[in-house]
Amino acid sequence: MTIKTIGKEFEAYIWGLLGVMGFSLTLPATKLALPLFGVVGVGIGRAVIAGVLSLCLLAATKSKLPTRHQTLRLILVAAGVVFGFPLFSAYGMKYLPASHGAIVIGLLPLATALFAVILAKEKPSLGFWLAGAIGSSTIVFYSLIVGGGTIHLADLSLLMSVLSASVGYAEGTRLAKEMGSWRVICYALVLSLPIAIALFSLLSDRPSDYSSLSAWLGFLYLSFFSMFLAFFAWYRGLEMGGIAKIGQLQLLQPFMTIFASSFLFSEKLSPEMFLVLSIVLGSVYFGRRAKVIRN
Repeated sequence: MTIKTIGKEFEAYIWGLLGVMGFSLTLPATKLALPLFGVVGVGIGRAVIAGVLSLCLLAATKSKLPTRHQTLRLILVAAGVVFGFPLFSAYGMKYLPASHGAIVIGLLPLATALFAVILAKEKPSLGFWLAGAIGSSTIVFYSLIVGGGTIHLADLSLLMSVLSASVGYAEGTRLAKEMGSWRVICYALVLSLPIAIALFSLLSDRPSDYSSLSAWLGFLYLSFFSMFLAFFAWYRGLEMGGIAKIGQLQLLQPFMTIFASSFLFSEKLSPEMFLVLSIVLGSVYFGRRAKVIRN
């Protein structure tokens, strides 16, 4: 491995980590915004704001329009990260603590690696799969303990959010190689804008009190960071370092979310949580060192 290759890999991890940091406050921000905006308002409203920002940015940079084939693939990206993940995660957060949701979201790396194989034809080694499986199974086991050994409808909704995001990440990264990382999320949002506006207008709750500062801060965070800026860094990292390998950084996201939830909602941190964190960090380390063949 040359110095240039090492430098590129390091840069990919930095971009990926910035993306994960941006996403890590998504569930707490959703929890803050839900009382004022409701599930549809939180899930779709962010896409309206981010879509308008994307339209302005694409117009200002005079970006080339996607081809017909790229547009069809952008629809798949939008289905996953513009509609699927926001709506399913918002429903889950209506009934579950943000810290619990964070643990379920810990399945993202394994799901992302799976769709990297299906869509991007990447070939992770056995060591990579073992590292990912250990980290993910540890998270699931901990989630079951916290939930009293049961899986609820809200958990299934969060699982659907994981699958939705994984599809959007994998296909979006493939497109990023052709269009550039930030243009992928921008065009996905612009294509979604008419539907997002219609759904938001027809189905979102009408707030009775607009004075909740915390709800507005949560909603604005979702719109500017979770749905917009974080994707710039995330797709860039995935494009440079590979979907499966950089996707392993998502194993850190639950713990960033848990610490944020502890601060925002006074959710307690347990010794078991730190044990799980240690195991997950180990799986990220070994997953990073494992071989992944990129197509």
